[in-house]
Amino acid sequence: YLLKDAAEKMIMESVDLVEMDGEDIRMVNIFGEQKTVRGKLTRYDNRKGKIIIEPA
Repeated sequence: YLLKDAAEKMIMESVDLVEMDGEDIRMVNIFGEQKTVRGKLTRYDNRKGKIIIEPA
């Protein structure tokens, strides 16, 4: 989820892999689809299945 204006917006479902390189966060889901966003990982909630990213 991308945190924008105090609201969470889903940017990818079923994320299987998260790689961080500086401000770039690359996500790969279970289908092999990839997405890269620029920001900072601020919270991981395994119970809710959420990764929260604040944009850079």
